[in-house]
Amino acid sequence: MLLNTRTQPGTAPTGRLDRTTFVDTVSHRPGSVILYPGKSDMLYRVASGLVRVHTMDDDGNGLTLRYVKPGDYFGEEALAGLDRQYFAEAVTDSSVDVINPALMSAEDNLVVTTHLVRTLERAYESIYRLVGKRLRARIAGELLELKDTALASIQPSGETMIYATHDELAAAVGSVRETVTKVVGELSREGVISAGYGKITLKDETRLARISAE
Repeated sequence: MLLNTRTQPGTAPTGRLDRTTFVDTVSHRPGSVILYPGKSDMLYRVASGLVRVHTMDDDGNGLTLRYVKPGDYFGEEALAGLDRQYFAEAVTDSSVDVINPALMSAEDNLVVTTHLVRTLERAYESIYRLVGKRLRARIAGELLELKDTALASIQPSGETMIYATHDELAAAVGSVRETVTKVVGELSREGVISAGYGKITLKDETRLARISAE
């Protein structure tokens, strides 16, 4: 059995993964492409690090669809035998478990489905941010989302520093670097964040949360 889980009536399954039944566990360096669009046959789970799922338009512009954190899955199209329509790339040093759907029991499928439902809920929130909020709010929300990933570190001051470029932020919020740079500058002047080359420090997370809700 791939996933060793025990559930109580009326509760979502929350079990431990039986790692001995995985097909493989693969390490990836930052920037390495884990999956390309095309045929799918395996399911993947991030054991450590951070993975970015993204696509590209006809002009070659990238759009981040979601970040996959430790304990979350990607490659779910393999469960239905569908072709993959996106790229998956390691953002940081990452370790990824490879799972063969053919080895999964009904209980395993329930565990994975529960995780994917939660992923879908987060995707709905991201879509709402993308189409229903101003760029300023989208950037604030994205920074808060990245706060709990491998891209973030806690500074001696207690503040959170996020390692992300303006290009990466632009891909995540559906904008272009020049416009994102302008908004980041505004937030910096207001004292909400401070920005350096490839890194952003969250100076006032309470205000940032209010901005993300605007």
